Amino acid sequence: MPGSLCPPKTGPALTTAMDHSRLPCATHCVIIPSYNSGPLLDPTLRATLAHWAPIFLVVDGSTDDSDRCADILRAEGAPLEVLRLAKNQGKGGAVLAALKLAYSKGLTHAIIFDSDGQHEAPDIPRMIALSKKHPEAMILGVPIFAKDAPALRVKGRCVGNWWTNFETLWGGIEDSLFGFRLYPVAEAIAVLDSIRGGRRFDFETQLAVRLYWRGVPALSFPSKVTYPLKTSGGVSHFKYLRDNVLLFWTHFKLSLRAVFLFPRLVQLRIKNRAYRS
Repeated sequence: MPGSLCPPKTGPALTTAMDHSRLPCATHCVIIPSYNSGPLLDPTLRATLAHWAPIFLVVDGSTDDSDRCADILRAEGAPLEVLRLAKNQGKGGAVLAALKLAYSKGLTHAIIFDSDGQHEAPDIPRMIALSKKHPEAMILGVPIFAKDAPALRVKGRCVGNWWTNFETLWGGIEDSLFGFRLYPVAEAIAVLDSIRGGRRFDFETQLAVRLYWRGVPALSFPSKVTYPLKTSGGVSHFKYLRDNVLLFWTHFKLSLRAVFLFPRLVQLRIKNRAYRS
C-alpha cells in the first residue's frame, strides 16, 4: 500500500461506524497519547477509527481506567494497538514510545492526535493526503478557533508563537503548541532521542523547531479546534505556573541556540520559502 492513500470511510455515520475490514495503511499511522483522559477517550477513538487505521493508543500511566474502552474496541476487531506505560512519561515520552513501535513496524509517518476531543477526525485523511504529496515535510496543524474559545488559550499562545518564529527566522511554523501534527517517524525519533527535554508541555515546540533546524520543511494545515467543557468530560492537565515556566525555559534555550545557528537559519528560510511557493 505504500504510495497510495488509504481510503477513509464516507457517509453520514462517519464518527460511529467503523469498517474493520479495511486494511491498515502501510505508511501512515495515528498516535493518540492518553493520560487520565476521562469519558472523551472512547468517542475520540471511535471517531479516529472511522477515518484511519492503524491507530496506536499510548496509555501513559493512566489511573482513571479510561482506557478500558480500548479493550472493548479491540474485541470488536478495531485496528487499534494499545501501548501501556507503567509510569507517566509526559506527552513527548508517550509519543516517543509509540514512534519507536511504529518504526519497528515499517511505518514512515505518524499523526499525533489528542485524546480529549479537541481535534477534527475528518481532517486526518486530508492531512495524510498532503503528506503523501510531500513526504519529506512535517505537517503542522494551525488552530481555527471558535468564537467561544477561551481567550487565555487564544491570546496566550501568541508569545510562544513569536519566540518560535524567532528561533526559526520565520521559517513557516505558524503555531507552536497545537497538538494535531504529522511527523516523519525516523526524523522525529532522532530529534527526541538527542535531547533530554521535549517530554511534557514543551513537546510540540521542541520537536517542531529542532526538526526545522535539521532541514525538515514545515507545511501548515488549518483545522478547527474545540475545547470541551468540564461538564461534558473535558480534561486539562496544564498547570499554569509550572508549565509556563517550562515553556519559558524551553524558548530561552532554543533562542540562544538559534543565535549560533543564524547562518543556517538564513539558508533554511530561503530554502523553505522556495519550497512553499
